[in-house]
Amino acid sequence: MRPETVIAVVGATATGKSDLAIGLAQRLGGEVVNVDSMQLYRGMDIGTAKLPLADRRGVPHHLLDIWEVTEAASVAEYQRIASDVIDDIQARGKVAVLAGGSGLYVRAALGDLDFPGTDEVVRARLEAELAAAGPGPLWDRLKAADPTAAAAILPSNGRRIVRALEVMEISGQPFSATMPSYDAGRRAVQVGIHLPRPELDERIEARVDRMFARGLAGEVAALADRHGLRDGKTASRALGYQQVLRYLDGEWSLEQARDETVRATRRFARRQESWFRRDPRVQWAEAGDDLLHRALSLL
Repeated sequence: MRPETVIAVVGATATGKSDLAIGLAQRLGGEVVNVDSMQLYRGMDIGTAKLPLADRRGVPHHLLDIWEVTEAASVAEYQRIASDVIDDIQARGKVAVLAGGSGLYVRAALGDLDFPGTDEVVRARLEAELAAAGPGPLWDRLKAADPTAAAAILPSNGRRIVRALEVMEISGQPFSATMPSYDAGRRAVQVGIHLPRPELDERIEARVDRMFARGLAGEVAALADRHGLRDGKTASRALGYQQVLRYLDGEWSLEQARDETVRATRRFARRQESWFRRDPRVQWAEAGDDLLHRALSLL
């Protein structure tokens, strides 16, 4: 594998992307670059399934823990940082192996995105609507105007919904139309991991149970009490974290928070699959014991 070719391991949550990325990096002399939007946040470890240092098998990992939970995520800023990181990896003769399921961040890291401008007046008006009515009505508006864009954005992600509506208003075209063609960006090979839906649903439930058993509620409480998680427009909406915050605020029992996390994660996994299935460059491999071998054959 030539260093100028980027490898991206993509797919739904709980399919084994992190493990495969490490295996590929070990075989090919590579380093892993995170493209999971929530693993960018410091302290959000249990709920994002962030691999501890001991489990990275000596493979360098980049773009973990770069933002405080109070910072709003910026795909444009991430793209700038990721580009520098990938350039550095390749300049050292190593292979950059992207790992994560955040579709926009994958495309940003691959250099696929050209970000439209912004209009402060339009943005302020939409944010006022978001604050007054919540993300639901805005997402419904986006779905009616651009179903493709809505399918890729969680209905609870008010910030991204506002951005999509803003771009549509100032550009006069669907948000999905602002995405460049699939032949743009860096030279890359994308490997998607597929699991049959019943098995994926089981894995997601087991994963959520492990997170709660490992102390997700305590992690969220610490981030809320000492690091301002509730003030984070992006981090506070992360799967598991928004549900546990409602438990901590007395709205739900811990069991309700767990059940809602499972349901929300399953819905999110379906959106991830839909996003990556639309990209004709992704080559799919079935999850299983010989996944690494099959992924290497695709490369």
